Amino acid sequence: MADPSVFPLEGGCDCGHVRYRMEAPPLFVHCCHCRWCQRESGASFALNAMIEADRVTELGAPPEQVRTPSASGAGQQIARCPRCRIAVWSHYAGAGPLIKFVRVGTLDQPDHLPPDIHIFTASKQPWVVLPSGTPSVPEYYDRDSCWPPQSLARRQAILPQIQAYQAGLKKAPG
Repeated sequence: MADPSVFPLEGGCDCGHVRYRMEAPPLFVHCCHCRWCQRESGASFALNAMIEADRVTELGAPPEQVRTPSASGAGQQIARCPRCRIAVWSHYAGAGPLIKFVRVGTLDQPDHLPPDIHIFTASKQPWVVLPSGTPSVPEYYDRDSCWPPQSLARRQAILPQIQAYQAGLKKAPG
C-alpha cells in the first residue's frame, strides 16, 4: 500500500492542460495484464490506482470523457486531455463516475504507487517477469482477501452510492 505521508500527489497530461491532485492514498493499485489493457495502453500492462472520485481534485481544464468498449461489454469512460489526448483516468461500469482508475504514469511522482497486485497474468506478455513479493493472479481476485482493511472500510462507505448508481442504470431506457 502507498505511504499516506506522500499525499497529496499531483499529476496530469503531457501538455499540462489537464491537472489533478490525489488527495489520499488509493484504495488499491492494479497492474493489469489483460489484452484489453495492453491494447488500450499500447504497452504490456496498465497501472491503475483505484480511488474515490471525490478524493481527486481537478486542478486544470476538465478532461474529455471518451466511451470505449471493454471486455465486460459494459464499456468504460476514459478521461483524456482534449488537447494532447493523454488518458489520465477511467471510469468502469461497476461504479461509474464514483471511482476513478487513475493512470499511475500520469502522476508527477509515479514511483510512489507501485502495484498492490498483478491481475490477468494468464495473458501477460511472456517476457514480463513479475516481482516476487507482490501478489499475482491469473484473472481477477477476491477483494475481501486482498484489500487492506482501511480500503475495504472506504469501499463500504461509498457502497450505497455505487448501488444507487447501478440501480439508476437498470432504470435508464436502453
